Amino acid sequence: MKEKILEKVKMPLEEIGVSVYDITFEKEDGIDTLFIKLDGNVDTDTCAKASEIINPIVDELDLIEGEYVLDICSRGEGNE
Repeated sequence: MKEKILEKVKMPLEEIGVSVYDITFEKEDGIDTLFIKLDGNVDTDTCAKASEIINPIVDELDLIEGEYVLDICSRGEGNE
């Protein structure tokens, strides 16, 4: 799953000046969560833009069964 997502989002994210540092899928507080950590000049606006890019791509790939939360953060945020 990680490789397929990375393959599809790499170029569109590079266009906004960021790259993917890590992708993980895990339960957080009992909720399935797809974490995508970005590397580069990442601020709140960039995370929002990245989410707008990534969300439809992940939905189109249809790799995740059921409901999940998409969490976009910078390399220094979220789960380490």
